[in-house]
Amino acid sequence: MSRKSLFTVFALTAMSLVTNTGCFWLATAGPNIGPLAIPIPVSTYYQYGFEEKYWNKERYERAPILGPIPPGGPTAALDTPSDDEVMVALEKADPVEGGVPLLHEITRNNVRIVKEKISDYIDPPRVIPLIGPAQLHHCHYRCTVYYTKVTNVGWPIPHRLVDEDCRECLYIDHDHFHMVGNVDTGAPGVEQ
Repeated sequence: MSRKSLFTVFALTAMSLVTNTGCFWLATAGPNIGPLAIPIPVSTYYQYGFEEKYWNKERYERAPILGPIPPGGPTAALDTPSDDEVMVALEKADPVEGGVPLLHEITRNNVRIVKEKISDYIDPPRVIPLIGPAQLHHCHYRCTVYYTKVTNVGWPIPHRLVDEDCRECLYIDHDHFHMVGNVDTGAPGVEQ
């Protein structure tokens, strides 16, 4: 078999495999978007970045709106920052550098987190656009992270640097809104 005919057979086989996967525009029964229907592989590096960005936005970058505070009820904030939230904030403040394996690596070992509530207070009620009458509940925490910093250097002379007494102090705010007054939450069967 000549090279030209071998290439032709290979090209026809590849085209038939692509068109019979179900992802190609000839095999769809819905709207036809042409060549845009062919999936494009995405690197796991970029996929991880998008997932991390979504996780941070979903968990830590929003101010929740809670129900009204009942008369005589607890006014202290109950949720301290999670360890994950503290480590994400630490990574933003002091990123670990040197990700070249066997040449230069930095790790944090023996991590211990101490969380202290600095302040907890509630603003007077006011009308906030898109929310309505609400109170802003401020809660500020000081989180001190103690860890051992290990630096492995592999070139030109392999050695390890260990700093036993590293600490970082982070300030994390847990602000959230409380609705004010007789609020209709839209839940069925709830009489107020």
